[in-house]
Amino acid sequence: MQNIILSGNVGKDAELRTVRDSQVLSFNVGVKNGFGRDAGSVWYRCSLWGKAAEMFADSLKKGTKVFVTGDLTHDEYEGKPQFNVRVNSIDTGPRVDGAAKAPAATDSAWDQVDDDLGEAPF
Repeated sequence: MQNIILSGNVGKDAELRTVRDSQVLSFNVGVKNGFGRDAGSVWYRCSLWGKAAEMFADSLKKGTKVFVTGDLTHDEYEGKPQFNVRVNSIDTGPRVDGAAKAPAATDSAWDQVDDDLGEAPF
C-alpha cells in the first residue's frame, strides 16, 4: 500500500452519501505542481469514511486548505491518470475566497505556509 501526504485546496464542495450502511465524504484536492509559468495542479480524488465523514461534511467547501494523509491508488480513465486517496487523517486550514478576508496571522498555522515558492533552487 502506498501512503501519501497532501497539502492543497478543495476543488468543490464535498459530497456526503451513504454506502453500505456507512457514510462516505467525497472531495477533490488540488495540489500545486511546478514553479513560475510552468506551475500547474495535480488533482486527487479523496474519500473519507465513517464518523469522520459526517464531522467534516459541512467544513470541506471549495477553496478550503487541507492537509490529508491516506492510502493512494491510481488507475486510468479515458487514457488519463486518476489518483484516489482513502483518507486516514485530515486537518483543515482557514477558507479564503472572494467573499472572505484573509484571517489574521494568529488564527492558524496555515498562514505561516508560503504557497508561492517562486523559483526554488531544487
